[in-house]
Amino acid sequence: MSDTDHSLDATGLLCPLPVLKARKRLQALKAGETLTVQADDPAAIVDVPHFCAEAGHTLISSELDGPIQTYVIRKS
Repeated sequence: MSDTDHSLDATGLLCPLPVLKARKRLQALKAGETLTVQADDPAAIVDVPHFCAEAGHTLISSELDGPIQTYVIRKS
């Protein structure tokens, strides 16, 4: 996580909160900065990539480690 600019721990939050919090956090970032989001909501597997596609942000990576999902998003 040291190669990213910002992080958001959305574990314990259910849909749509992980995406809503990520959207709010990304609004404060400059274009090109990255946000690492950790979530454990099963719906986030669909919601986060969909949000990135709709908002025009780049989903750099998504990893699954047990129940924890980690997404790295670059603001457009």
